[in-house]
Amino acid sequence: MAYLKVSGTKIVDQNGKEIILRGAGLGGWMNMENFISGYPGCEFQIRSALADVIGKEKSELFFDKFLEYFFTEDDAKFFKSLGLNCIRLPFNYRHFEDDMNPRVLKKEGFKHLDRVIDLCSKHGIYTILDLHTAPGGQNTDWHADAGTHIAKFWEHKDFQDRTVWLWEELAKHYQNNTWIAGYNPLNEPTDPYHTRIVEVYDRLYEAIRKIDPHHALFFDGNTFASDFSHFGDVHKKWDNVAYSIHDYSVFGFPAAPEPYKSTETQLHRLRRSYEKKRQWMDERGLCVWNGEWGPVYARKEYEGDRTDAINEERYRVLKDQLDIYNKDRLSWSIWLYKDIGFQGMVYVSRETPYMKLFKDFLAKKHRLALDAWGADDSQVRDAYQPLIDLIKREVKPEHQNLYPAPVWKLSDRVGRLARNILLSEFFVREWAEHFQGKSEQEIDEIARSFHFDNCLHRDGLNKILTDNATLVAQEN
Repeated sequence: MAYLKVSGTKIVDQNGKEIILRGAGLGGWMNMENFISGYPGCEFQIRSALADVIGKEKSELFFDKFLEYFFTEDDAKFFKSLGLNCIRLPFNYRHFEDDMNPRVLKKEGFKHLDRVIDLCSKHGIYTILDLHTAPGGQNTDWHADAGTHIAKFWEHKDFQDRTVWLWEELAKHYQNNTWIAGYNPLNEPTDPYHTRIVEVYDRLYEAIRKIDPHHALFFDGNTFASDFSHFGDVHKKWDNVAYSIHDYSVFGFPAAPEPYKSTETQLHRLRRSYEKKRQWMDERGLCVWNGEWGPVYARKEYEGDRTDAINEERYRVLKDQLDIYNKDRLSWSIWLYKDIGFQGMVYVSRETPYMKLFKDFLAKKHRLALDAWGADDSQVRDAYQPLIDLIKREVKPEHQNLYPAPVWKLSDRVGRLARNILLSEFFVREWAEHFQGKSEQEIDEIARSFHFDNCLHRDGLNKILTDNATLVAQEN
């Protein structure tokens, strides 16, 4: 078997046959995220807190078992049965390097990544390796696992040097694996100057290519994979590169401006948002990959009798986006495969030890809107509105929208800093204290809640994905 490669606007096999990658991201696994598994704040915070509360040994047991159970052969078989052929694997640099011992490779970091890559290849599933969290934090959000809204990656060369070093180590390890479709070197960068990103990508390209001339590279656009407008003609220096957009639609989230009914105006907005993201590539005949997209879904415990109606509306958004993608023969990776019930193709049952243990805590998290992703802040909005009003009153209008505006509006910025960073910090230890007094067997059972056997399937979502994957396969 030979490597996949980028040829013009297409991804092709060794015979030049177009391969359309259709799949999902394994978010929340080797780069944990608060809304995916139910903790507050950032991954580094809960890892530290859990070690403080139950000791290093038991803490490491939980996280290792969590990684083991989160994706097993049963998951790979199910994923393949849906007609999908690619999984994006997000990971945190901390699995491979310690901040207090930089540039020393932690070989144990490969344990689970190798395991899942091998499971996927066994079942005919390609993988794309995604550095979701880089030293210093390459973007302004929680999933950069930096605990701040300042992306320090762009301000310290050493953070960039360490990222180049890590990709050199990854390239050495995976250069001969042809089931890896490619490398996604930096997730959702937010470089406020829009120029350093190109310099970093150029360094990453050169470093990886010296070791691995074969694997395709998937470069995200700036500002959460939405903006290539400052890339100029850098593509002329690069070969075997695709360009990654993340095409989330506002209609797929609780903050949607209106009910989604597939009106002409709404369909135009869907299409225009997507076209703007890929405009730079289309003007140059380059390959586009949609590395993330997809709605979130209502849950009975929060949305009650409105749940089914809301989710049917979200499925309508999903179908309309796929109709756009199919016409362009676009490769995509929906976000996401598995979680605790908000967005995943499969999700942890409410009857599992983990979900029972955290039932009340999760309800409080939802009420306080501690997570940014798809947040419903209706129950706490009155607490934060005075701060927004103060800023509007005292700050000049031209200074109110700070980068990463326009992706972040003023209310988003206040929410990120006041709720998702400040308030969340006070609940980190409370999350960890749920494990207090648990035996090793109980900890194993809590982690095993994420096993495929303990998950329910979002059948409506999965059927839509299968129907579209099959449709494109038939066209080939």
